[in-house]
Amino acid sequence: MNTPPSTRSEGALASTPFLPWVVPLFVGSGCAALVYEIVWFQMLSLIIGSSAISLGVLLGTFMGGMCIGSLALARVVPKHIHPLRVYAILEAAIALLGVVILWGLPWVGGLYTAIGGPGFSGLLLRGLFCAFFLLPPTILMGATLPAIARWVKATPKGVSWLGLFYGGNTAGAVVGCLLAGFLLLRVYDVIVATFAAVAINIVVALAGLALAKMTPHDASTAPDDGASSVRPVPGDRTVLLAIALSGLTALGAEVVWTRLLSLTLGATVYTFSLILAAFLVGIGVGSGAGSVIARYVRDPRRTFGWCQLGVVLGLAWAAYALVDAIPRWPVDPTLATSEYIAFGFQLDLVRGLFVALPAAFFWGASFPLALAAVATREQDPGRVVGRVYAANTVGAILGALVASLILIAWLGTQRTQQVLLAIAALSSVLVLAPSWDEVRGRMAVDRSGLVRAGVVVAAAAILLGTVDPVPGLLVAHGRFMAVRLNNRAYGTFVFVGEGMNSSMAVSRMENGVLNYHNAGKIQASSEPQDMRLQRMLGHFTTLIPEDPRSVMVIGCGAGVTAGAASIDPAVEELTIVEIEPLVPEVVSRFFSAHNFSVVDNPKTRVVIDDARHFLLTTDKKFDAITSDPFDPWVKGAANLYTQEFWEVARSHLNPGGVVTVFVQLYESNLDAVKSEVATFLSVFPEGMVFANLSFGQGYDVVMVGQAEEPRFDLDAVDARLALPEYAPVRQSLDEVGFESAADLFSTFAIRRPEADEWLSDAQINRDRNLRLQYLAGMGVNLYQADAIYRDMARFRRFPEGLFTGSPSRMTELRTAFPAAREDL
Repeated sequence: MNTPPSTRSEGALASTPFLPWVVPLFVGSGCAALVYEIVWFQMLSLIIGSSAISLGVLLGTFMGGMCIGSLALARVVPKHIHPLRVYAILEAAIALLGVVILWGLPWVGGLYTAIGGPGFSGLLLRGLFCAFFLLPPTILMGATLPAIARWVKATPKGVSWLGLFYGGNTAGAVVGCLLAGFLLLRVYDVIVATFAAVAINIVVALAGLALAKMTPHDASTAPDDGASSVRPVPGDRTVLLAIALSGLTALGAEVVWTRLLSLTLGATVYTFSLILAAFLVGIGVGSGAGSVIARYVRDPRRTFGWCQLGVVLGLAWAAYALVDAIPRWPVDPTLATSEYIAFGFQLDLVRGLFVALPAAFFWGASFPLALAAVATREQDPGRVVGRVYAANTVGAILGALVASLILIAWLGTQRTQQVLLAIAALSSVLVLAPSWDEVRGRMAVDRSGLVRAGVVVAAAAILLGTVDPVPGLLVAHGRFMAVRLNNRAYGTFVFVGEGMNSSMAVSRMENGVLNYHNAGKIQASSEPQDMRLQRMLGHFTTLIPEDPRSVMVIGCGAGVTAGAASIDPAVEELTIVEIEPLVPEVVSRFFSAHNFSVVDNPKTRVVIDDARHFLLTTDKKFDAITSDPFDPWVKGAANLYTQEFWEVARSHLNPGGVVTVFVQLYESNLDAVKSEVATFLSVFPEGMVFANLSFGQGYDVVMVGQAEEPRFDLDAVDARLALPEYAPVRQSLDEVGFESAADLFSTFAIRRPEADEWLSDAQINRDRNLRLQYLAGMGVNLYQADAIYRDMARFRRFPEGLFTGSPSRMTELRTAFPAAREDL
């Protein structure tokens, strides 16, 4: 058995001296494409939600457009048009569509929110909405590489150049990813980021047109487009299937790696940029290496198969690095304070490369080798590239969707990684086992092929057993796992689960305290200071409105806030909107003694959806809305703190309604807290802040906003609390130290006009900039809660005119309310 007869003779390349100039064009093209991708995902997620389903629809649509473009180019564009001119036109059209989407999306978004909703019909509408905006530009993006492929011939040298173009495109994507995440969106907004990408597209288009004028294109020497005139390479369908499986494992692994690395590094917007950059670096380096190999290797098909075995090894390495190595590195995250945050980012990038580089290198090398394995001189290079690129992209779509929407929630990250490893082994076997049978004139499996397949299967079988489950300590404490291992202060885990959107755990300490962990940290607990905050949030929500019959709770968590609201006798309907199905289904039940079994309460309706999407697509109004979402530094959480979101929340209030929201002072910084407060008060100018202290020090606060000018009648609140049916509410307040309305409202911290002076330099968090997630991401490792509170409390004054009541109750309130500076 030998390799098939070669049809890959060298031949002359078109305009060989000018080919190196195309590489920087693809660098620019890739940079602009990643900026667009990040901007569009950010803008669209504000409308259709940021749940795994919504993001899956976004990613599937984006990559689907790339697939369509790669296949359509050779079938739509005549071969006589200069490839560089086609490429330049594509880049200019992408720039035009970038501007159209920027200005058109907010207008058309209103149409979606008017007719969108939950369920299958809502999912279908999300897909159609995303397709309307994403398919046109992504089809053009997918066509760029097949377009330029017609400028070379399908020879080893030509394929090598195509691989280099692909590598240059990936290198540009790395730059675009970091540029968007660390500069354009952190300092500016989606408008500046979009026009930066547009400018890059225009420069690339002009350069392409200039290069086209310098280099003639002889269409008469171009390969025939007719598929019937081209003899296919033996086994090319197997190669296409293998490269599709390669794309599947690549994007599936990226989903898993992002989930696990975000626990170790912290789920900030910066972490996601660094993880993506590390992945793309490996792809780019690998494609460059594969391009060089493809030029000289005798049998690119077999080399491609060994690369897929390299993917198997890389996946096993990543599994070890993610759960056994990196989380145990002796790293103290608190050292990466604001002054040294850049060094923390450097370390995070190193850790990302440590995980991703081996497997990503082989994925990158596989693409040019797959091209070389199916290319012949007689074929249209644009058609060859389109087929391989489309196959790889279809696999990538399946990998991303199946891993994020099905496998992780169904099997967990350990089993998902094992499945991906087995699929990579299958991809390797598909191209390594068969070889060319000269006698029969077809591909067949001989003894040497069986040996090669056996090597791959044996290696995969051994490596499958090395993939360990994610430690509960990593799920619970994330980036502090090594610190917790050292002091062993983490209790016993009574639940560890991996859902569709996040990983979570419940732990019980030796003293009986329960902790709910999500995003690699404690999100709620039965500690006194946390119970006090959660009860404050729930009871402010129902005691301030006169008739709180309908209440919406954003974020279930441990359910304590929702439980506090549910026991108010006036509440008839409680709607909990939670993005992760496992939280109300499993987690909150561990806290039933603290949350009054709220999930099982007949009043309660649990809606699994992104809270922003729910509010945008419902016409229901509420008497009270309370929000206790993820920390604002968690990527996507800032969507629930924007000026536009609070305006939507306000529009869903009945007359006399109230909005309450928790704001943490720990693991944050002064700029982030100011942004949260200033943004809220820009929509609720009569809003106010109440403080929850822990041992006399700042810990967290509750913001309260109403559409009308607030007036708190202490007599009326105490009269309600004195009613027999309010006994559970009285007991709930008493358990956290509030014996009367005066006690509860004495936690008042600040309101306007005093707040205006404190917030004079605050940055408003808007949809177009999501400034909060970038500010908060810089303070994730800081513990300055008391310093932040004291900076706020400098402007604390007794709120004259806000409270009314009998002289005795007003005296009680003034007595409970410390003087403006006595607590500093």
